[in-house]
Amino acid sequence: MTDATPSIDFDRLFKLRLVVARHGEMDAAKWWNTQGMLGRRGAVVLKRGFPATHHFTQARIVFEVAKSRCHELFDPPGCMTLWSLPAEIEEQFQEHWQGWLDETDKWTPVFQQVEAQSGADLLKSLGELDLISQEQLNAVAKLRRSAENRAVPISGTFRPNDDIITILAAGFARGESGNPAIPYARLEA
Repeated sequence: MTDATPSIDFDRLFKLRLVVARHGEMDAAKWWNTQGMLGRRGAVVLKRGFPATHHFTQARIVFEVAKSRCHELFDPPGCMTLWSLPAEIEEQFQEHWQGWLDETDKWTPVFQQVEAQSGADLLKSLGELDLISQEQLNAVAKLRRSAENRAVPISGTFRPNDDIITILAAGFARGESGNPAIPYARLEA
């Protein structure tokens, strides 16, 4: 899978995770137990202790809570989700944190857009940050929840790339308030 790694836009992955993380908070879709951490409340609380990097601290907190909640609900072997990509991709994602911390001015407008999300429409929020194409919207429209309502299977097998990761993020739109459904795709062997 090493040959698939270069096709990952880690800035894009970060933005996708931000939008889904904010959407799933208790003051929005009620999927994970964070209350406005990526909203105004979280910024006010964390800015005192982390004046330059509070946005990234907010993100790390909600990412970990979302990852844990999704893992608790549905963690299929041999598959990837937005919060559980192959180890080499997750390692590279973590390596990008320092670079992002060095570019806080570049990221402030993104965090402000995410902070303003209402939580009413995940696909609209993704569109506002130019993270989803019409083709991807069409693919998500065809996705259905599994019989037990905990997951959203994406048929086929895939190598991680920007397109499938976007579908994994957008597939969360199949969840309901208080009842997330975890989109997943089988990894190509």
